[in-house]
Amino acid sequence: MKKAFIFDLDGVLCFTDKYHYEAWKTIADRLSLPFDEKVNDRLRGVSRMESLEIILSLGGKTYTEDEKVKFAEEKNEAYRKLLENMTPSDVADEVRNTLKELHKCGYKLAIGSSSKNTPLILDRCDLKKYFDAVSDGNNITRSKPDPEVFLKAAEYLGFNSGDCYIVEDAEAGIDAGKAGGFVTIGIGCAAGYEKTDIAIKTFKDILRTAI
Repeated sequence: MKKAFIFDLDGVLCFTDKYHYEAWKTIADRLSLPFDEKVNDRLRGVSRMESLEIILSLGGKTYTEDEKVKFAEEKNEAYRKLLENMTPSDVADEVRNTLKELHKCGYKLAIGSSSKNTPLILDRCDLKKYFDAVSDGNNITRSKPDPEVFLKAAEYLGFNSGDCYIVEDAEAGIDAGKAGGFVTIGIGCAAGYEKTDIAIKTFKDILRTAI
């Protein structure tokens, strides 16, 4: 029997896609790049710099590393300002109730997110109290699909990867979970991914896995 659940944050526990989109679009529009929601979907589970590379590839111009760093910093500043609009109401009651039930069942819970803004989101959404450990973009050097963020989360919980489920909405996250030796649970876009071990339609379906 598994002992823990490790959750991706954005797209699983809460949704900040619209904020990412608005922030990236500000940069893309200034550079006259054809950025739209379809391209934004390609950025799920991908690090900030890797996302920037995808967006810049939409044009034919080459940028220096210093310019790229500046673009990424501008995007993150705009994104963080938008995140200030988040409140606890951005997390569904279904999510909070499910996390409470998992704790009652004796499971340890952790966050495994590549985002460096994880602490801000957890604070704004009043989510931190539900988790026994947090692994995020501030303590890793390699983003998903590398399993580092999940392996560190398991380590912080005191478990091996084989003791933990990973809950993800992105293919890159599922790939990271599989690479780390975890059992993966896919929700949203990841539910239809061929590498996903367990597909669920709603967050509360996780409880069927836990019982």
